[in-house]
Amino acid sequence: MASGLHGGAELFFEDLLPALSQAGLTQNAVIRRYPTRAAKLADAGIPSEMLRFGGPLDLVSPWKLRVHAQAFRPEIVLGWMNRACASLPEGPWINVGRLGGYYDLKYYRRCRAFICNTPDIADYVVRQGKPASAVHYIPNFCAVAPGPAVAPDAIHTPAGAPILLVLARLQPQKGIDTAIRALAEIPDAVMWIAGDGPLEDSLVKLAQETRVADRVRFLGWRDDRSALLKAATAVLIPSRHEPFGNVVVNAWAHGVPLVATRSEGPGYLVRDGEDGLLVPVDDPHALAEATRRVIAERSLAQHLIAEGTRRAYAEFSEAAVVARYQEVFKAIMR
Repeated sequence: MASGLHGGAELFFEDLLPALSQAGLTQNAVIRRYPTRAAKLADAGIPSEMLRFGGPLDLVSPWKLRVHAQAFRPEIVLGWMNRACASLPEGPWINVGRLGGYYDLKYYRRCRAFICNTPDIADYVVRQGKPASAVHYIPNFCAVAPGPAVAPDAIHTPAGAPILLVLARLQPQKGIDTAIRALAEIPDAVMWIAGDGPLEDSLVKLAQETRVADRVRFLGWRDDRSALLKAATAVLIPSRHEPFGNVVVNAWAHGVPLVATRSEGPGYLVRDGEDGLLVPVDDPHALAEATRRVIAERSLAQHLIAEGTRRAYAEFSEAAVVARYQEVFKAIMR
């Protein structure tokens, strides 16, 4: 896995490998030079090799990756998204590409099989000319960490105030500006935004311009997402573009009602009115109205929580997803 330190796909990588290890798979990870990630994997008993993965001009990392694979002698080499898959070595193993978005398949030329985390991404890969028998759908799961909820006063939040949680990188496609504009129509609520990214300064300015700065908390990147989720009144996903939407499954697994836009992933996953509420993309008024309903209508919130929890355990549990990975690996080797 050669991508950055922060992000939903990166977090799921850190959750999946220990889960596969517990299921009996022998693994060896090759990652970019992030000692904190290596330490997390080591705590789960997974050794890792850290390489630079510096882009097209970095010829050393692919060579070291090939040497490492030849020493480990795997049956499968799983590439986690574009940069890793572009560096996959040829050998007696089977190269598999894992896609969490509608990526350019030029990076996956060395892959003989593909794992996609939504059916629509799987269909996209087939439409790009890959054989359907080589394309597999496996969703993500959410790991629920033990421990209590974050205390609201630790984040300067009045006791009893509705807490609206946004878990996202501060990037244009995440639509956090829509959530901030919606907050202006949700009296007394406080919004926690957990994530970092290039838009932080502009979002802080927007909160000031819309006169909600006193009710927005920019938390930066957090490693205690379970604790934040346990404290939330509702989770908002205001994305303009979201191929899967790990936060959907996060909200369901933690028993928090969900309001999301009809972007690709949430639009596919969420059953409107059953396990979440869906609103149009880029519509602050609709997002505010749906969120006010979740706060005010306790019976609605309880219904969304019950159905979301049921789906989290039936379709997106760690056990179900790990079993699916094992099935797919066996099928690929056959």
